[in-house]
Amino acid sequence: MHYGYDSKVAVVTGGSSGIGLATVETLLGSGARVALCARTESRLNDVAAVLVRDHGEDRVMARALSVLDPQAVNAFAGEVEARFGRCDLLVNNAGQGRVSTFADTTDEDWRAEYELKLFSQIHPTRAFLPMLRRAKGAIVAVNSLLAYQPEPHMVCTSSARAGVQNLVKSLSVELAPDVRVNSILLGLVGSGQWSRRFAEREDQSQSRAEWYGALAARKGIPLGRLGDPAEAAAAIAFLGSPAASYITGAQLEVSGGLSRYI
Repeated sequence: MHYGYDSKVAVVTGGSSGIGLATVETLLGSGARVALCARTESRLNDVAAVLVRDHGEDRVMARALSVLDPQAVNAFAGEVEARFGRCDLLVNNAGQGRVSTFADTTDEDWRAEYELKLFSQIHPTRAFLPMLRRAKGAIVAVNSLLAYQPEPHMVCTSSARAGVQNLVKSLSVELAPDVRVNSILLGLVGSGQWSRRFAEREDQSQSRAEWYGALAARKGIPLGRLGDPAEAAAAIAFLGSPAASYITGAQLEVSGGLSRYI
């Protein structure tokens, strides 16, 4: 599906795997030029080589950096402006979940989780905001259903995710009407962590579809399966596109019906 990104430039953090990479591919397929970043340089270089092969060197830019390093993020923004001249969409995707209960989460864990979840949004937004304002662009935060529906075994991440959602809502008001700010709320998506758990399954005779189906049943997902990264990418591409031009401060669930809140 084409989302109308011809002549536009998108930036995707955490873009070398999973939902980030699927988003990069979706945006490139919709005509965008895309700058992506990730921490692991070797993997990023491998991914970038394939993207350049498939879409052309003039449409792909990749840089290895941590979004928790404001100087590195600012330098990345400067490079994007020098090369592409603009930024129409910022996808803040970097950050993984932490499995822990209140009893076994240390002060250091709390600080690290809050820093990761919040500053992975703050630093890129601050760095790319001047370009986004000029382009009348959009920001999409990749967040989790945990923001509204916390899990006791992910207490630290759930709390931080709620903070991200509050930030998204605040930004949507402060940056209007120049920049739209929305989020997607993920349920269980078949990313790298689930692939690793599948590889370590007790019954090695189970196929991936069988194992994922059993997991979906245990979790109570009405659609009976895990999401695909491309399905999350489609939601991101829509929210950043002209088709969503009157949507800001909103959240779009990509959870297979897992949410229980109203």
